[in-house]
Amino acid sequence: MYQLFFRLVFRRLDPERAHHLAFGWIRGAARVPVLRVFAAAVLAPRHRELRTEALGMRMHGPFGLAAGFDKNATGIDGMTMLGFDHVEIGTVTGEPQPGNPPRRLFRLVPDRALINRMGFNNDGSALVAARLAARRPVFRSVVGVNIGKTKAVPESGAVADYVKSTERLARHADYLVVNVSSPNTPGLRDLQATEHLRPLLTAVREAADRTTGPRRVPLLVKIAPDLADEDIDAVADLAVELGLDGIIATNTTIARDGLGLTSPAALTAETGGLSGAPLKERSLAVLRRLYARVGDRLTLIGVGGIENAEDAWQRILAGATLVQGYSAFVYQGPFWARAVHKGLAARLRTSPYATLADAVGAGVRPRDQHRRTTA
Repeated sequence: MYQLFFRLVFRRLDPERAHHLAFGWIRGAARVPVLRVFAAAVLAPRHRELRTEALGMRMHGPFGLAAGFDKNATGIDGMTMLGFDHVEIGTVTGEPQPGNPPRRLFRLVPDRALINRMGFNNDGSALVAARLAARRPVFRSVVGVNIGKTKAVPESGAVADYVKSTERLARHADYLVVNVSSPNTPGLRDLQATEHLRPLLTAVREAADRTTGPRRVPLLVKIAPDLADEDIDAVADLAVELGLDGIIATNTTIARDGLGLTSPAALTAETGGLSGAPLKERSLAVLRRLYARVGDRLTLIGVGGIENAEDAWQRILAGATLVQGYSAFVYQGPFWARAVHKGLAARLRTSPYATLADAVGAGVRPRDQHRRTTA
């Protein structure tokens, strides 16, 4: 049904306009008590065997919504209603900004992919923090907050800009993500170099601890799929050294060569970050490398090219405790999370693993090495 609606309606609309329209419908449905209860019952049935412990929290399952869809924390209940086990909002910057000029979002339908050069369009950390503080959730959900650099801030002021957002947002976050990997803010990816990343992550950690007091908010960093292998290792080692809680792998890619794109050249040549199916193999490879490097010392979140339960299952076997998606939601619609959960539960039942936690990293670690689990 959704596929027909997509072909007849959404595909004919500008992608950004279609996003705002669909997101408006989701938020509207979540505000109507009877409708949201019915929608949650149909779209978000819970599978007890998928219950997940990650980052010190218990979740209904491992599958969440990646940052970028709900930039301003306006639809958390709506996305939870659709079945996402956690919702990562943002990217939020220190100051409000409009992002890059339209057109800035493109569908590559034959490739089941998107290209975006949104440029961190958002309401800014002060307003988003106020919105989160005033929120009265109707569904229990885990909320991650993804922060990035304000475009107008020079590299020399990047640390202070991230600290500003941290001081405003950390108390409202179940976990906090430092985004240094979007290709759409000039110079941002340079912050992935360890000589820049070390002082940034140290400052954000200190700011979060000052802000949240005795509650230690988990801190993660989100990296690009375009990093060289030695740079992936360097970030992994730094994350362990600094006591970070996890790494999200990966953001969108600026690569086009070797991805097997079949969409018109005029589309594939658009600048910006590519997400969706073509990113699947590289994102999975980065995840495997990270898990081989850090094992269970960090929580890894796999994102990039996840379209179905099999993709999510492969990320778990590669070392991801949590998985996230976004682009496939555009193409598969409101029943997507339900299908992923159902498929994951089926795969777990027919696997040799007693729990989902036992499956994490099983495809990477030696066969005689058993994963340590905690109650």
